[in-house]
Amino acid sequence: MRLPDEQLRAGHIPADIYRQIPPGTDLRQVLIVQEAPRSYTGPIVLTLLVITGSIAVLLVIAFVTQIVAASIVSVLSATCGVSYTISRTSKRKKAPSALRK
Repeated sequence: MRLPDEQLRAGHIPADIYRQIPPGTDLRQVLIVQEAPRSYTGPIVLTLLVITGSIAVLLVIAFVTQIVAASIVSVLSATCGVSYTISRTSKRKKAPSALRK
């Protein structure tokens, strides 16, 4: 018997519990109730919900920021003649002129 619950299942009463039993009690009629093992389902589900909610809030903030920026640019370009362009440059390595024929 290695674990305390194995002792309880075998009918042995540990010393710390035995000291709490009032004197004169018939030990054959003593019922020891064990605490149920902790369930980790609740904390895991709560953590997943918090993470999912945080991601959803960040996505909504990013989407709203994009819409606000696009509307500001469109209003400025319509009223002030200001334009905004996004240019992507490719980073291709050019061959040295000595290797060209």
